[in-house]
Amino acid sequence: MATEITTKARLERLIEAKKELEAQINKNGEILAANGNVGMNGPLVDAEGFPRNDIDIYQVRQARQTIICLQNDHAQLLDQIHDLLNQYHAEIATTDPELINRASALELSNGRKHGGSVLLPLNARPLVVVNLVSPNSPAEEAGLRVGDKILRFGSINETNFKNSLEQIGEVVRNMQNQNVQLKVKRAEQFLDMVLVPKTWVGRGLLGCNIVLPPAELMDH
Repeated sequence: MATEITTKARLERLIEAKKELEAQINKNGEILAANGNVGMNGPLVDAEGFPRNDIDIYQVRQARQTIICLQNDHAQLLDQIHDLLNQYHAEIATTDPELINRASALELSNGRKHGGSVLLPLNARPLVVVNLVSPNSPAEEAGLRVGDKILRFGSINETNFKNSLEQIGEVVRNMQNQNVQLKVKRAEQFLDMVLVPKTWVGRGLLGCNIVLPPAELMDH
């Protein structure tokens, strides 16, 4: 039991550290946005090769350099979280589903960096299939489309899914107005999405309909 408490505390600290880093990155991103939306790669000289007079070039350069440093720190932090999740994933998933829902966002982000999440094999069977997406719904905002196969829904993956839509419904209710990380297969593409269950003008919190996959998809 002591190990579980230690794991939870460590993950909570890492999650908070990630939020702080992202807030700093966003703050510097706002500086770039205020300077003509120059971004990280926009030109600092005009068409004639002279320094642009419509932006604060020094401020832009400082913000860009700060963002690069913060992104490096962010990547190292994701590596730490990834290692911790690999070590304790099973224990945390069974004792604190809400925490693993929050931490799964970090795991999936790290998976993109390494070309795919270690904890989710590319041949994982789908949990559910999307067969309806309502316009202007949270599901549409997340990028879901009819026919998408969801391989991971927050803390739920192939290893702990009980073939119950109620299990997914529980995650939706517990994570209302919070980010739920999805791993989605669309044709031959594997996509990471962020779904935010919330009230909207339509019914439910998602605005989509999901069904259990047909037998041929489950027996891949």
